[in-house]
Amino acid sequence: MTFFRDLKTLLQLALPIRGNTHQQRLENFYGKQADNYDVFRRRLLHGREPLWQSIEIPEGGRWVDFGGGTGANVENIADKLNRLERLEIVDLSASLLQVADRRIADRGWRNVVTHCRDVTTFTPDAPVDIVTFSYSLTMIPDWFAAVENALRILKPGGTIGVVDFYVSRKYPAESHRRHGPLTRSFWPTWFAKDNVFLSPDHLPYLESKCESSELHEDRGGLPFVPLLTVPYYRFVGKKPLPVKTQFTEGGSSQTRQQNALKGAVCETNHCSAELCP
Repeated sequence: MTFFRDLKTLLQLALPIRGNTHQQRLENFYGKQADNYDVFRRRLLHGREPLWQSIEIPEGGRWVDFGGGTGANVENIADKLNRLERLEIVDLSASLLQVADRRIADRGWRNVVTHCRDVTTFTPDAPVDIVTFSYSLTMIPDWFAAVENALRILKPGGTIGVVDFYVSRKYPAESHRRHGPLTRSFWPTWFAKDNVFLSPDHLPYLESKCESSELHEDRGGLPFVPLLTVPYYRFVGKKPLPVKTQFTEGGSSQTRQQNALKGAVCETNHCSAELCP
């Protein structure tokens, strides 16, 4: 039974993607394979379970999953879900969210909700503690804006977690894996047909915006494609805390210098400090 469902999914993957907008293209791509999405992707999308289970959940916290689709990711923390005040799944595919809504109802998850919204502009009703992207960043045309929005809605010190396909830069940082020319050219071309755009810039950008606490780079297999493995990464970081300015009873050093200069001018002009501009 699984084989025939997989075959149906593969045939759908082979069809051209149509649509004038990003949302229309997503729905055209996922609409007919939504019901079999989780079964097929479980063997394709590696590292989701370790990512979700590695994230520390604060009591009464709020979690937003950008590009959360069917809600399958939530299964990875089902035993800890009651710690959260709310978990919000945001996706542009109505077909995938219908699967998520059925899952939420079947599991009785009262603190999980879905939104058919653009992740680059979505705003929750309060700042959140955690934002995740699980194989969604490569499918977001303006992924810069998606990351910026995630950081905007996060509390200072909040967690951002990302797992996705990628390729390295030609000359990556010393701490990162370096992929050969064939890997850097083959996999972006392979996935681009399905509007999945592997980037050498995801990791460097995330590390430039966040305080990195965990990075795992690996390769995983593909269903029905023996021997070949595709690179993926798992990243967990923190939104930096605001930079604190040191003050004393007299105010900042710049303010003290301005007051001293003002006093000197007043003394020179023989005027009252209260009247001196």
